[in-house]
Amino acid sequence: MEVPFISIFSHFHFHTFLIMTYSADIKKLPRHFLPADFIITNWESLEPSFKNLEEREINSLTELEKWMKDASELESVINEDVCWRQIKMTCDTENKELEKSFTYFMMEIQPKVQPFSDRLNKKLINSPFVRQLDEKKYFTLLRNVKKNIDLFREENIPINAELNVMQQQFGVIAGKMMVQVNGQEYTLQQAAKFLEDPDRPLREEVYRKINERRLQDKEEVNTLFSTLLEKRHRVALNTGFANFRDFRFAELGRFDYDKEACFQFHEAVKLHVMPLVNQLYEAKKKKLRLETLRPWDVDAEPAGIQPLRPFKTGDELTEKTIACFDKLRPFFGDCIRKMKEMGHLDLESRKGKAPGGYNCPLAESGAPFIFMNAAGTLDDVTTMVHEGGHAVHSFLAHELELFGFKEYPTEIAEVASMAMELFSMDNWDVFFENKEELKRAKEQQLERIITIFPWIATIDKFQHWVYENPNHTSEERGQQWLNILDEFSSPVIDFSGLEEYRLYGWQRQLHLFEVPFYYIEYGIAQLGAIGLWRQYKQNPDMAINNYIDSLSKGGTLTLPQLFESAGLKFDFSPSHIRELMNFVENELVKNLQYY
Repeated sequence: MEVPFISIFSHFHFHTFLIMTYSADIKKLPRHFLPADFIITNWESLEPSFKNLEEREINSLTELEKWMKDASELESVINEDVCWRQIKMTCDTENKELEKSFTYFMMEIQPKVQPFSDRLNKKLINSPFVRQLDEKKYFTLLRNVKKNIDLFREENIPINAELNVMQQQFGVIAGKMMVQVNGQEYTLQQAAKFLEDPDRPLREEVYRKINERRLQDKEEVNTLFSTLLEKRHRVALNTGFANFRDFRFAELGRFDYDKEACFQFHEAVKLHVMPLVNQLYEAKKKKLRLETLRPWDVDAEPAGIQPLRPFKTGDELTEKTIACFDKLRPFFGDCIRKMKEMGHLDLESRKGKAPGGYNCPLAESGAPFIFMNAAGTLDDVTTMVHEGGHAVHSFLAHELELFGFKEYPTEIAEVASMAMELFSMDNWDVFFENKEELKRAKEQQLERIITIFPWIATIDKFQHWVYENPNHTSEERGQQWLNILDEFSSPVIDFSGLEEYRLYGWQRQLHLFEVPFYYIEYGIAQLGAIGLWRQYKQNPDMAINNYIDSLSKGGTLTLPQLFESAGLKFDFSPSHIRELMNFVENELVKNLQYY
């Protein structure tokens, strides 16, 4: 997941670029407006800079562009400060001082920033010199500024402040979840590796323990979500929208597709992906020689075949990822090297650490921060190269002139990460020296590309229902979740007797709590990533050059234009999805002799 840049010119929700030389020797942006040693301590330390921008006279195009650069610098400094507060808190959710630091910013500083930000937005748009700006260069930036003006409401400031703090409570709750396996304590992420074990009774035991542990906190999580839902709905109503879904689409800047396109995606997954998913699970059942395929079997290997264990420590994962990226393009490997050198990696799972994984861009430093919960599995390799793709995106965007130019759409951000998963596969021999293991790893990755689509559709469709029906009860929410889950569940898997686990299955999805409606992006981006991989199979250099070219443009182009610059169609129609699924299926058959 990419943690979006935080803009002082937008509604703040804390959550899911042009360098010709492509050097990873990234430099911290020099300050020209703020003192080099300035550190944010409280609102009083920031206020003079905002007043300077608000009161400054702008009498020419040159002065306007200088004003925009100074505002961009201030945004970058604030962005990096709050990002570090969030990073430190998610790395150690049990440290109350770190939580207090994050909460202080959200409750005491951010609410005072927002009114100034709105006035600065209006100052920019109302300047007579704004019409003299290069229309092509500034189109997307000015479009976002106008959108933020349209959405700003004073009465939403305290609600947003509460939401920013409350959303992080999911990580605090989940970070405490532990289970015992064979007398040893594990985080849920660490315990999940046992679901790959050839020992079927052990797999079932661990599957049940993980789900039982989640159920212990089901009421607390349910209450948290209900409170978030109520506050989000109030924000939407205050802004003149019928529901939070419609507000959020506007806030996320979804200028290029609407809810109907999402519904079309859901149906296309049913039509053109689910049959392939069913084939994969039938093949898995046959491979494991089982009468019935249960959910604790889907990641398993037959007896006698040990699970893939590509690394043991976070350091080993880092070094192997660097070696993998070096083979693809040395610049890619250098990006991870630089992050390691700067201490911008926290990879291993441990008690008290928030769940999930993310790449957090750091606007001033340039080199982002990768956070994840590695436990030594193939999924961790996928996560690392995924977040590594996000990191490359951050490096490529760093030297763009303005902060606003770096605010790229989340859909293209996920193309950056998902395409890197596919590009890197041919170099996974650094993780798997044994050719048979390498083949298994590629096979599992291609299976994952296919099987992720139903889950994306499930989470997205669930969110549409939740926010279209904000007054629903917890019981109605659970029933609707089950209805949607059944639409996208394979009949090949037997879920009998697991009804309560399924009823609360939505509670494990971090995005629902921290970054609402950030999920369809994965589906759109996976289609783009498959398209780039298809290019790569024909001409690797061309595909990587297209990838770099698109990512280096940051947010200076519209989403369809960014896809086009990567040689892709911005298209998630049923026919296009069918075409790409056929390509992935053919790769499975051709290269892996899967069937």
